[in-house]
Amino acid sequence: MKETKQKERKLSEAELKRKVKFEQLTDKLVAEGYTPNHITMTALEANMYAVVAALPFIILLVLAYVLVVKELSFNMKDFWIAYFLFIVFVVVHELIHGVTWVMFCEDRFKSISFGFIKEYLTPYCTCSQPMKKYQILIGSLMPTIILGFILGVVSILTSSQMLLIVSVLNILGGGGDLMVTFKLLKYKSPSKDTLFIDHPYEIGTAVFEK
Repeated sequence: MKETKQKERKLSEAELKRKVKFEQLTDKLVAEGYTPNHITMTALEANMYAVVAALPFIILLVLAYVLVVKELSFNMKDFWIAYFLFIVFVVVHELIHGVTWVMFCEDRFKSISFGFIKEYLTPYCTCSQPMKKYQILIGSLMPTIILGFILGVVSILTSSQMLLIVSVLNILGGGGDLMVTFKLLKYKSPSKDTLFIDHPYEIGTAVFEK
């Protein structure tokens, strides 16, 4: 699989350090017989595709809310409370990524890095340790599952339109993670010896196959 072409952007000092470590790890794995493939997107692409990936889930959630609660109206107070909570949950979203991946890392939080891409106003969490496919998928999806889908179910059970708006915003915010998940699920490795590493400075995953 060919590496996805990325538009160059200026990397932060922290990203440059991770890039050097990642290149060293790549050289080590290549020397051990692994072949690297990158399944990545730019932050701009992730933001664009987020709507496409999230929209079907949002439609299903809103339909479920209407069918069960049998009421849906627009309320500015609910909207602004939900928007404030969503801003807070942007940080929580990245923390959930990190806490989930930590469970699969021998080095624990030493393997986890947090940051912010200023050009696209995009926060991120990345893990430097090689993982199995299901592990990286769980870490990628967990924030959207908790803050989006589970919170959406709670909104239906409590008939809370404010929580519905929060869950919709969180599903939309997890659209990039959904796109990465779809790409990984679609990717079929011919090798049984495959390592998956969260890309250190792009959105996506580096796959190493022996």
